[in-house]
Amino acid sequence: MQKKQSKKQGEQGRQGRQGERLTSLLPYLIALASGILMGLTVAPVGAWFLAWIAVVPLWVLVVTSAKGKNKFPPAFLWGIGFHGVALFWITGIHPMTWLGVPWLPSLAITLFCWGFISVLGGVFVSIWAAVMIRLGGQKPWLRILIGTAVWCGLESLWSAGPLWWSSLAYTQSPHNLVIVHLGQLSGPNTVTAAIVAVNGLIAEGWTNRQDAKNAKIFSASSAPSLRDAARRRFVNKYWVIATGLLITLHFIGFILYSRPIAQLPEAALKVGIIQGNIPNRLLRSSEGFRRAQENYTSGYITLANQGVDAVLTPEGALPIFQRNLLETALVAAVKKKGVVAWIGAFGERGDSYTISLFTFNSKGEIVSRYDKSKLVPLGEYIPFEGILGGIVQRLSPLEAHQVPGSANQIFDTPFGRAIASICYESAFPEQFRRQAAAGGQFILSSSNDAHYTASMPFQHHAQDIMRAIESDRWSARATNTGYSAFVDPHGRTLWMSGYNTYETHAETIYRRQTQTLYVRWGDWLTPLLLISSGGAWLVIRGIKKFSNVGNP
Repeated sequence: MQKKQSKKQGEQGRQGRQGERLTSLLPYLIALASGILMGLTVAPVGAWFLAWIAVVPLWVLVVTSAKGKNKFPPAFLWGIGFHGVALFWITGIHPMTWLGVPWLPSLAITLFCWGFISVLGGVFVSIWAAVMIRLGGQKPWLRILIGTAVWCGLESLWSAGPLWWSSLAYTQSPHNLVIVHLGQLSGPNTVTAAIVAVNGLIAEGWTNRQDAKNAKIFSASSAPSLRDAARRRFVNKYWVIATGLLITLHFIGFILYSRPIAQLPEAALKVGIIQGNIPNRLLRSSEGFRRAQENYTSGYITLANQGVDAVLTPEGALPIFQRNLLETALVAAVKKKGVVAWIGAFGERGDSYTISLFTFNSKGEIVSRYDKSKLVPLGEYIPFEGILGGIVQRLSPLEAHQVPGSANQIFDTPFGRAIASICYESAFPEQFRRQAAAGGQFILSSSNDAHYTASMPFQHHAQDIMRAIESDRWSARATNTGYSAFVDPHGRTLWMSGYNTYETHAETIYRRQTQTLYVRWGDWLTPLLLISSGGAWLVIRGIKKFSNVGNP
């Protein structure tokens, strides 16, 4: 009898310990799941509306973990979930056998790239959580202010480096163009601040409601009037503010979105785009180069016969050096037809080379050149090459050493100054803002996304939409295999190509010299939030010290 009872107690003890382990793991599973939900806001799923609630579980867990003195809040897993899912397209670079990289090393490099950016995202969110709790303390309104400011500050810091893509702001593009228009005020961090603030208010409302329940404010022994007052205080206060803020921000965005776009005839520019559809695995071969010459030359002639003013080609449309461009059939066609062409090829700088976009005038002469300044880590250069160069093989299709262009380039064309962007640069709003402030009147985006799955070029298109809205410019986007597109200053896609198709298309865009608040002042909101939150923290800290002195 005693043995049975002892066995039963042992079994109950084991079940209890298992339950405790599951309970201890639950916050981490919730954090990972909510991060994954945020990752689903972008292509290929595009559930943009989830961004307005996906930070709530993280926020609640961070606050409750701090109250419980948990030294390991689950923010790290949220960051991995978000960035890992949003950037899963990175795995599309495998296999890289077309670059001469064997299958297994290709897989290792691919997993390293994907894993590294996911872990970096986890570190980012962990820093955010630690600072918010450390400085925000027990005051919900201060946590919201500091949480919003620090998230924006960290995104600004991250985007100043070479490895950047997945801001919270891009979760709203291209589906919620109304809110994306807040970017005209202070750049993408305006949208990021809106998302974090709304999530924070909802989370604080939930936390206060749970605190009220735990304090038995809603117990049956409480008077009805007390229960009603408590509900108004702990539930409605934050959720009503969150709802009001969400509506107000969308209303401001709608006002910006509704402004008419001037389309002056003298500012019109009919641009043609060629999507050559040459797989990257062929570009290095003689057959690939033959097809590239054929596709881009015939596409140029077709568009020239349609009466376009200029033709835009993708990044690396002709994978040869500048000195060899003049010998190509495409440049010969430019000389014959007399229509300006922007041709993607390779520039030279000593023993190194650049990925460049060249302007050929109506005489077939090069009159300007833009060099890609934001290179893809590992894809186009090796960070800390002196250390890692012998471990990770450079993935460039050329033997020479690739170098970035200057950060302060301007790109003058026969039609006025343009805002130029080559591929990865679409993720860096400051590149566009600076060129717009310097007089850029329209955007030329030249890319090659052929080595990724379809979700990546769609996210890339979403990035270009944000840049068009922020700078208030028309945009022409040419890619190798898709998605090529034309976008107006309100971010509306006028035309978008198919994927893995050969296409030519012409559209009229308009040169503009307007300057949004963001173009004029840059990201002024983030410093304002940081200064305001820092000032509020110092004031509260000073009050506490004064109170402690007065009440020994």
